[in-house]
Amino acid sequence: MIVCGVELTGSDAVVCFLNMDRGQFNLPECKVRKLSLPKNHSREDLKQFQAAFAALMAEYGVTHVAIKERMPKGKFAGGAVSFKMEAAIQLITDTELTVTLLPSALIKSTLAANPLPIAFADTGLKAFQEAAFVCAYVGQLQSQ
Repeated sequence: MIVCGVELTGSDAVVCFLNMDRGQFNLPECKVRKLSLPKNHSREDLKQFQAAFAALMAEYGVTHVAIKERMPKGKFAGGAVSFKMEAAIQLITDTELTVTLLPSALIKSTLAANPLPIAFADTGLKAFQEAAFVCAYVGQLQSQ
């Protein structure tokens, strides 16, 4: 099963795919590292973002998306645009896509119980994909 980990930052959805096959994790090659929402955030822009995200998930056969949850208020609050993007992802209806929000406390406790099997530096991913990779790993463990 392929899980897509997503971190929403600003106007970008950073993605990382993680596959678990017979107890072994691997990182499928993906031509896309992040999807961006245009700056004016119109209804059409959101629909295009949603369609592009759905097409990417369908292309790689992803059935589960794990999104790092952002705080609605406080010092680490997420921006309004990221909540729009989250809603657009959650409302994808064309496929059988399961979307899960992962609170920081759940990510932290899961990593404490099941440390990453490989150092992030050894994955070959870009540094900005680390949070998405961790989300994909935790999402993979939670979906079992």
